Amino acid sequence: MYRILTIAILLFTTRVAAAPTATDEPWALNTNKDGIKVFTRHIADSKIKAIKVECTFNATAAQLVAVLMDIKTCSEWVYHTKSATVIKEVSPSDIYYYSEVNIPWPVHNRDFVAHLKVTQDPKTKVVTIDAPVVSNMVPAKEGIVRVENSTGRWVITPVDASHVSIVYTLHLDPGGSVPAWLINMFAAQGPMESFKGLKKQLTKPAYKDVKLAYIQ
Repeated sequence: MYRILTIAILLFTTRVAAAPTATDEPWALNTNKDGIKVFTRHIADSKIKAIKVECTFNATAAQLVAVLMDIKTCSEWVYHTKSATVIKEVSPSDIYYYSEVNIPWPVHNRDFVAHLKVTQDPKTKVVTIDAPVVSNMVPAKEGIVRVENSTGRWVITPVDASHVSIVYTLHLDPGGSVPAWLINMFAAQGPMESFKGLKKQLTKPAYKDVKLAYIQ
């Protein structure tokens, strides 16, 4: 049960990494499977390891961004996501959304509000999606632990006309009383399963020929 719990807490990594400091350790490869590499490292002043995922997918930048911003389909591929709903849309490339992460009893589910903002370098065409959690947009819910500290980032680099290189980083505190050593023990498993789901999601017809006005 604790194994499932830890994976579930970490699995919303596909949405929501702390900036490195001089005292942070180098990244260490944890898992390398199916072209997806998951790294971990200790972060100064934190008991929870940071996560980094690297891979190359058969997709365009627009396709990948379309999947990531299609919040209503999160539960189809983000491991253990119970629900996800847009609560504010500043623009198609700037949204706030609420999500609940399903965790087996007797531990309480987690929830969070994340702010996704997409930018693209006009010269290099590299896409960056920042995804910090934010506070005070949705009232706390009884029986659910609110995640208050989490920052994530996607960096999507076009390789050629049909492939993108992805670097995803995350550092979070899931809140509650889950031991840090237990979270760290299974840190790579949640991201690995979500990225497998993302790879499959990208093949769905809805994203085949997608075009986005804000992605070149």
